[in-house]
Amino acid sequence: DCSSSASWCSSGFGPFRQFLVNPSWRLAQRLKLVGLGRRIDVHVKELPVTYVKTQQIIADIWQTFNPKFAVHLGISRGSSVVILEQTATNCGYRDRDVCGFCPETQCCVEGGPEKLCSVINMRAVSKKFREAGMDVLCSRDAGRWAGGPVVSSQTHKYVTQPDHAFCLCFFFRFLCDFAYYCSLYHGQGRAALIHIPTSGSLASIDRLVPLLQSLIQTMLNQLGDPSGAARTETSDSSAAAPR
Repeated sequence: DCSSSASWCSSGFGPFRQFLVNPSWRLAQRLKLVGLGRRIDVHVKELPVTYVKTQQIIADIWQTFNPKFAVHLGISRGSSVVILEQTATNCGYRDRDVCGFCPETQCCVEGGPEKLCSVINMRAVSKKFREAGMDVLCSRDAGRWAGGPVVSSQTHKYVTQPDHAFCLCFFFRFLCDFAYYCSLYHGQGRAALIHIPTSGSLASIDRLVPLLQSLIQTMLNQLGDPSGAARTETSDSSAAAPR
């Protein structure tokens, strides 16, 4: 049998600062309702905002489930556009977590590369959606969107599927870059971080859900056909070159 019903394990958030209802949890619930494609088993798990737990849970997801791809969704407060992050940084984590802790070395992985990049060509993905009139941008510095020590609960939503297993993670910003680096490190680049807006028309759940579904599918398609991204980049270069 090639089909399987979705399997869910969900947990909720408590209020945090001005967020009486956590936006990432609302988004997770809606994505659960509408689904993310056929033959996908989805499990939702709460991740406390601590560096140690973040490292442990992300490592466990990759070691236990070994998803084909991981998608991380972070909240970008005040933004009105969707931002696709290409890279994550290893060091510079000075903000304390909910336990008052920050890594002694201020790094995700001691001795790890300074930066890690997703295997997904975020520029090609964002270009496709901008051409369709959507406010989707590409960034090469996830940390620039971390405006301070924002702390909250996080939710990890990991998805398994025979050919296109991937993981979705929902969390606020100050651990986004940290979590993204950990995931890129353990997943050998097979991850993405998407910052979702909290203002403007795209902050609407009804608009975000179908957009995220399309973004994820586009990334999975690119993962299966990396030459498509290369062709897009070549055409971009040709278009930009003077005649």
